[in-house]
Amino acid sequence: MAFLESKYLYFMLLAFTIVYPISQSFEYRIQMYKKFKFLGFAISMMMLVFIPWDIYFTEEGIWWFNSSYITEIYIFNLPVEEVLFFIFVPFACVFIYEVLNYFIKVDLLASIVRPFLVLLSICLLFLAMQYSGQLYTFVCFSSTGIALIVILLINPIWLGKFLFAYFVTLIPFLFVNGILTGSLIVSPVVNYNDAEIIGLRILTIPVEDFVYNLLMFLLVIAAYEKSSLIGQPKS
Repeated sequence: MAFLESKYLYFMLLAFTIVYPISQSFEYRIQMYKKFKFLGFAISMMMLVFIPWDIYFTEEGIWWFNSSYITEIYIFNLPVEEVLFFIFVPFACVFIYEVLNYFIKVDLLASIVRPFLVLLSICLLFLAMQYSGQLYTFVCFSSTGIALIVILLINPIWLGKFLFAYFVTLIPFLFVNGILTGSLIVSPVVNYNDAEIIGLRILTIPVEDFVYNLLMFLLVIAAYEKSSLIGQPKS
């Protein structure tokens, strides 16, 4: 698509991601703006993990960014768009989480979330060992597998709703990450070293990115829910 061939493409995707969620955060039913301070804390905690990870993987050539689609303004040696990604995408994901919680009161996945996540964590740790030579695969799968085990031991009441929201976020994820990894454009915005991934892709998206997104969302929701709970006035 010709209109996507722009140095502002990454910015356009970020704008697509954030405009509706932030405008609707002030909607009278959701009122997500009342939790902005908790969300800001949660995103900050996640970024303490993901920004150093991103910087290291970029410097090591695990992935890199196509200068044809970015403004070439850098923060911490990362394109400014990439840093904003870790703010805008989690914001949009938490917005989806809050909207679903408002309109769907029943925890639809309550009966299967624990066995599903137990199985997923085992599979991820097994695959991490099988692909220990592929750095992105190993780090992504092992860290997510461990994080899932920890959260299962804590067993928060929001676990089923988190998983349901994650599945829903895959709809915009396929569009946004699809374009970032090369769908509908001449070449990818984000390129991956084939030696450091399994090589299995859904559309143009490496399967590792789905797990990466799961971990990012999990860390944000865990910090968001915990800080919201602490921030509630005592009765």
